[in-house]
Amino acid sequence: MAPKTEIDRELMQLESDMKRLEGEYTMYFAGRLPRPPWESRSRVDALVKRIDRLHIHNTAERFRFSTLQTRYSTFCDLWERALRAKEEGRPIPGRLRAGGASAPEAPAAPVTPAEAARGRKDDLMHVASFRNPATEPDKVKELYERVAEARRATGEPAVPFERFRDLVQHQVAKLGQGGEVAFKVALKDGKVNLTSRAIKARDDEGG
Repeated sequence: MAPKTEIDRELMQLESDMKRLEGEYTMYFAGRLPRPPWESRSRVDALVKRIDRLHIHNTAERFRFSTLQTRYSTFCDLWERALRAKEEGRPIPGRLRAGGASAPEAPAAPVTPAEAARGRKDDLMHVASFRNPATEPDKVKELYERVAEARRATGEPAVPFERFRDLVQHQVAKLGQGGEVAFKVALKDGKVNLTSRAIKARDDEGG
């Protein structure tokens, strides 16, 4: 079936480009490409930013894009950790060596507006990781906007940015111990759920 809207066409292109980029990273870490696929990644980055600037009024399309953003963010975190491991001479995560990254899959079909408004159990929306939030203000702002958007969709009250920023800094200081802390935004039983956990060094080794 042909795409019905411009947003639908953009999302289909994003899904296709992400799949191609994932394959190129897999080939690079397997030694079949001489360097990381920076050009392809730049194209995907630009497409994500372009779609993000559009006004997506359809709830299903908005959640479909949010899911793709989350998946891409998860892949990028994994690729960056693998690149650091490669540069430092440490083992590359096994799920990349074994033939592909493991990350949340986009739904086979867009969720219905009713599902989106109600929120399915553990519907992952965004993932971000921090080592020092004070030096990563753009990432903190993006995480805040994802949480705020999700809370608006579920009718929950807004949280002041300053309070949210302090919470992120507190959790990183509490859990990080010099390493990274991952934050996950998900819809759980119809409510927005923000969780955090330390990314241990062993996450980068073997798998």
